[in-house]
Amino acid sequence: MIYLVLAHPYPSQSRANRVLLDAVRDLPGLEVCSLYDRYPDFDIDVAAEQAALSRAQLVVWMHPLFWYSVPGLLKHWFDQVLSHGWAYGDGAAALHGKDCLWVASTGGTPQAYSAAGVHQRPFADFVPPIEETALFCGMNWLAPCILHGANEIDEPQLAAHARLLRDRLEQWLALQADAAGKAGQAP
Repeated sequence: MIYLVLAHPYPSQSRANRVLLDAVRDLPGLEVCSLYDRYPDFDIDVAAEQAALSRAQLVVWMHPLFWYSVPGLLKHWFDQVLSHGWAYGDGAAALHGKDCLWVASTGGTPQAYSAAGVHQRPFADFVPPIEETALFCGMNWLAPCILHGANEIDEPQLAAHARLLRDRLEQWLALQADAAGKAGQAP
């Protein structure tokens, strides 16, 4: 199962994240949690979220970049759901070996994330806190799927990026099916 955690503060107003989500919504075994729709009061049902994560083999964190990080509710979700003794710490192995894919959109272009750009740093400098969150929980970090210039990207480019995301998830599903088939063929 794929558990896609969508953390867009205004999901009904999202252009890029809506297109990305629509591109994958019909994949088999995909469960979507729109955090801002499900928890508008920030009162997270930790047990339900941990149960969903327990069922998942792939966890997808999808959101627009906010101040070089995740939106506030996703950070709160990390704090509440990825708890000591469950996600990390002595004996905690709930997420060990699960795959994690970060799908983020930025308002800035790739050029904005350079020494000469408005952000004065390459985008790779902003990846480590999110990556380390997954790694600290024992997850396998997959190469992120980042959409730059989400506010200005044209429809064909957005559709191409959505197709790229769908292809990545379909490839992941195919690998899982292949591995399950091989496990079932044990001598």
